[in-house]
Amino acid sequence: MIPNLDFIFSSLVVLFLALLGGSLRILREYERGVIFMLGRFWKVKGPGLIIVIPGIQQMVRVDLRVVTMDVPSQDVISRDNVSVKVNAVLYFRVINPERAIIQVENYFDATSQLAQTTLRAVLGKHELDEMLAEREKLNLDIQQILDAQTDAWGVKVTNVEIKHIDLNESMIRAIARQAEAERERRAKIIHAEGEKQAAETLLAAAEMLAKQPMAMQLRYLQTLTQIAGDRTSTVVFPVPVELMNLLGHKITQPESPESPARR
Repeated sequence: MIPNLDFIFSSLVVLFLALLGGSLRILREYERGVIFMLGRFWKVKGPGLIIVIPGIQQMVRVDLRVVTMDVPSQDVISRDNVSVKVNAVLYFRVINPERAIIQVENYFDATSQLAQTTLRAVLGKHELDEMLAEREKLNLDIQQILDAQTDAWGVKVTNVEIKHIDLNESMIRAIARQAEAERERRAKIIHAEGEKQAAETLLAAAEMLAKQPMAMQLRYLQTLTQIAGDRTSTVVFPVPVELMNLLGHKITQPESPESPARR
């Protein structure tokens, strides 16, 4: 009888140690365990050492770290009927392990599919120029929409970044021609603004000189001084316009008849 008791006691000890070893779980700092007791949700445990009763309790591990998800390239037709391929990267993490396991079958796949459809829907409402020039605004719009829809799953979308927008060759050439025309337009506007400012400055200077006739003479002398300082064989002598008008009037005036005394 004694050997049988020893065998039974040893078997019980081994069974107890096996059950104890099978019930111990170690969760890292970034992990949580969603515990179900007899199929019903009980509590969220972790991190550290936890005990799960075999056969009665089950545990599902949930990672709380930020997940980087590459959104596959999507065919998007913009509001101005331009077909492009757009890919993006999505950053999200689980903030509520209970809802992430209970409310959705696979939160990773669900978030991926939602990101793809949201990317097409949001970019399809904008023109091509807005996609290329306002990426930060589009990133924020997509992030807010995803965050609002994944909140029921216990998932927080922290950031969305549009990585690349692929265009066909014809559209690239059209954009290049548009950019060149835009630069030419700006150059013409700047040149016209310069001419306008120069004309306004000349008008102000002419009005100032007209108030003091002697100022014009001083300006003539200053111009002669500048010309004399340059080593050049060409000398320009400014002549007052009034003198030129007087000489022209004398030349074109017919000779008057001789006086009787000279006859």
